[in-house]
Amino acid sequence: MSHHLVQMQHVSFVYPDGRSALDDLGFTIHHGESVELVGANGAGKSTLLLLLVGVLMPTEGEVRVGDWPVTRGTLAEIRRRVGFVFQDPDDQLFMPTVGEDVAFGPLQQQLPDSEVKERVTRALTQVGALHLAARPLHRLSGGERRAVAIASVLAMAPDILLLDEPSASLDPSTRRQLIRRLAEFQHTRIVASHDLDLVFEACARTIVLSQGRVVADGPTEQILADPELLARAGMELPLRLQGCPRCGSSSAASQGASSSSK
Repeated sequence: MSHHLVQMQHVSFVYPDGRSALDDLGFTIHHGESVELVGANGAGKSTLLLLLVGVLMPTEGEVRVGDWPVTRGTLAEIRRRVGFVFQDPDDQLFMPTVGEDVAFGPLQQQLPDSEVKERVTRALTQVGALHLAARPLHRLSGGERRAVAIASVLAMAPDILLLDEPSASLDPSTRRQLIRRLAEFQHTRIVASHDLDLVFEACARTIVLSQGRVVADGPTEQILADPELLARAGMELPLRLQGCPRCGSSSAASQGASSSSK
């Protein structure tokens, strides 16, 4: 079995207060796939990611990452291969400065100092935050904290990348850099997001969740162009596919017509 494989089999999860977050959920993600998890608030996206990295354990069913079931005994192996960007950067950042925080993971891998410095520089550059390297974390804006949290995971060079709402609070330029970086990432990536336009550009496959169940799983261009499916899951078409308020045609259709006329 590839150590990049991600799989859930008949997984259910119930929180201690009795709230059911996932219900008999199952899917398989193979090496190199780019997969987006979409759904309305409360659909189970964040819970699903927390199960994949072992922060939570399933109430029923099995979660597998590569050759290992996700259990308390396998967390060290899982987390060597899986990088997780939390929804709230404050759950992730803790060192005095940006550079120290991004360097923390590579240092724990006992890499040579020269490689640690190279990884820090590369990761911060990828998210447009190299100029923040010496800045204290408490002096960062929300968007800057988000970018640094992503960089701290990229610096670990994970085989599987999990991101929970990665574009939240990012300015347009940094968001564009994030999309490019996700497209360049060669291994498996799983992104949970309400940003359907990011999904359209960064992920080839989309899994739609509703009330803790998978209600659709397929090519992103097909899934996100289905207004009835999205409406049933509490979502709308991506902005690029919504009708132009003046002419009534979608932006994607307009672009296609423009291209064909050249």
